Amino acid sequence: MQFEVWAPQAGRVTLECDGVTREMERDPQREGWWRVQAEAREGSRYGFSLDGGPVLPDPRSRRQPDGPDGLSAVVDHDRYAWRTEWSGRPLPGAVLYELHVGTFTREGTFDAAAGRLDHLARLGVTHVELMPVCPFPGRHGWGYEGVSLWAVHEPYGGPEGLKRFVDAAHAKGLGVVLDVVHNHLGPSGNHLPQFGPYFTDTHQTPWGSAVNLDAPGSDEVRAYLVQSALAWLRDYRIDGLRLDAVHALVDTRARHFLQELSEAVDALAADTGRPLFLIAESDLNDPRVITPREEGGFGMQAQWNDDFHHALHAAVTGESQGYYADFARAPLAALAKTLTGGFFHDGTYSTFRGRSHGRPLDRTRVAGHRLLGYSQTHDQVGNRAQGERLSALASPGLLACAAALVLTAPFTPMLFMGEEWAASTPWQFFTDHTDPGLAKAVRDGRRREFAAHGWAEEDVPDPQDPATRERSCLDWSEPEREPHARMLEWYRRLIALRHEQPDLTDPDLADTKVAYDEEDRWLAFRRGDIRVAVNLSPTPAAIPLGAPSARILAAWEPVGAPGADGVLHLPGESAVVLLQE
Repeated sequence: MQFEVWAPQAGRVTLECDGVTREMERDPQREGWWRVQAEAREGSRYGFSLDGGPVLPDPRSRRQPDGPDGLSAVVDHDRYAWRTEWSGRPLPGAVLYELHVGTFTREGTFDAAAGRLDHLARLGVTHVELMPVCPFPGRHGWGYEGVSLWAVHEPYGGPEGLKRFVDAAHAKGLGVVLDVVHNHLGPSGNHLPQFGPYFTDTHQTPWGSAVNLDAPGSDEVRAYLVQSALAWLRDYRIDGLRLDAVHALVDTRARHFLQELSEAVDALAADTGRPLFLIAESDLNDPRVITPREEGGFGMQAQWNDDFHHALHAAVTGESQGYYADFARAPLAALAKTLTGGFFHDGTYSTFRGRSHGRPLDRTRVAGHRLLGYSQTHDQVGNRAQGERLSALASPGLLACAAALVLTAPFTPMLFMGEEWAASTPWQFFTDHTDPGLAKAVRDGRRREFAAHGWAEEDVPDPQDPATRERSCLDWSEPEREPHARMLEWYRRLIALRHEQPDLTDPDLADTKVAYDEEDRWLAFRRGDIRVAVNLSPTPAAIPLGAPSARILAAWEPVGAPGADGVLHLPGESAVVLLQE
């Protein structure tokens, strides 16, 4: 087989494969590339030496059996026999479920996660969104410090394990979305700088030198990232990608990297006949991210909408620290603005940032499904000092209200694993760095960060302590007992309504009409013939719904239909969904 590697600054490159060393030659057709033919088979171990240096793993390694610093292994993707015929599942109408393989089950493997897919199918979600699965140091971690962007974390099950999981999900009608990180690589096991200018000091990010998207050599770096993305979609039959923190992708070229990636993914979708999509995590509040390329945008099919989360969180919990401050001043007004306009900060002043932020969405042109709505994510839970879920901060009734707002809003809903039964387990920040110096730096940095916010050092979990990860694993005995079983049934009912009622997947943002009372803490909105009302106050509320002939489709607490005067009497900390007949 042919081995090749991009190493433009090297004067000599050798391949070591199964203990045999071979000289590589320059590729006359591609500047900076080296190539050689060598005997190899599935599992053959290999690496490259530059100018007589140590043998390094392949930047495009498909497998790292011994971790990020070990030799690469040959993978023949055609060897896997796919069992499920799959034509794909598009994003419009979807309900996503964010899942971390390492804590979804205590075993922390793809196969163990696949064993719980029946639960997700019964829940009614349409897609599983896997947090990053690229190799990282140690066994356990969030995955955002991964390296080897073409490979799969071996303790999870490696390439074969991921394929089995995707195959099993597809067999149950579930699409699979994968979270990929292009804005940085982990500090340990990242050998890319030795091969070429994968990073540039021209720009700096929170992680250091930026990934090189616009400096000399950036053509090959962009191709490396694009082809990695296509490999997940093609070789593993992934249905969509979540792109981590695209606001940290610094690119001054006329054609933005996201446009290039979007075009390549659309071409692959046309070639495979499957709908493929890209979801951006963006802090920009810039409509261009989700605007089609032909209209001058970046061509992402959707993006996370943190503004909706922040408004909802402030309304449910009353928290007002940090970035919640602007939302907490009038949380129901903030919720109403996001429900009807998508962004809260659409050119308004952001106290947290100390400047104006965002641009308005054109509600008449941007479909609601292009924004993801959620009450919890790995970020919003795990980046708290103690990793508290919303279930630790709010009553069951308020959790039910949050669920109703997420699952009936005009956005694509996304759940964070375990929220559907109000899991009592936290989800904390944990690492397994094998470098003692890096482990200490991460531990000390985490404690310093939260000490600045008043936390005592001993109250901030040690990321390196195995118990931190253990605490974060879901308890699968909870869904079968109260009060968790009741919450699970509520989620199932709301998701079923979303699939049954066409108005709940209507993409028209402009058709959402909202009323609220900040003082009495109720909010109601209309989407076509659907009416949704939540009462965040502990006392009953009289809500002028204006729908005297409405029929109740789902209610958290027993409630009567609106009277002849159209007024709904809703118990405290409760939610209801109605159909106007």
